[in-house]
Amino acid sequence: ATPPVCKIIDFGKFRYDISKHTKDKRPSGSKLKEIKFRVNIDDHDYLTKIRHGEEFLDRGNKVRVQLQFRGREMAHQEFGMQLVEKVRDDLSGMSQVEMNPKITGRNITMTLAPLPANRRKRRFTAPTKPAENQEAVVSPADA
Repeated sequence: ATPPVCKIIDFGKFRYDISKHTKDKRPSGSKLKEIKFRVNIDDHDYLTKIRHGEEFLDRGNKVRVQLQFRGREMAHQEFGMQLVEKVRDDLSGMSQVEMNPKITGRNITMTLAPLPANRRKRRFTAPTKPAENQEAVVSPADA
């Protein structure tokens, strides 16, 4: 420009804005989510945890599956390994094993990494809720 253009700014704020801008551009690494199981888990609780695992993997996060033994459950570690293998099989459409199951103390730990987005296949989806504003239809024979 013919006359020089100058802008008076707060230098501290300017540096802060630049650092925020570079931080936003930096790709964030995938987060590690954890799902804890117990050996004696009910079917519905198991399915709920598997759905959470699928959701985490669908968002691109890694999942650590941790099975915790308590008391005398340590005497039957094979039941724990069977459960961890079942989790691995159920989440195989969404993930690949990053760290195989291993026993550390009173826990069995396994880490799963998400598959590429085009290869993910969800097997367990949340149950759909019926519409609330639909009223039950009662036939005259039922009344």
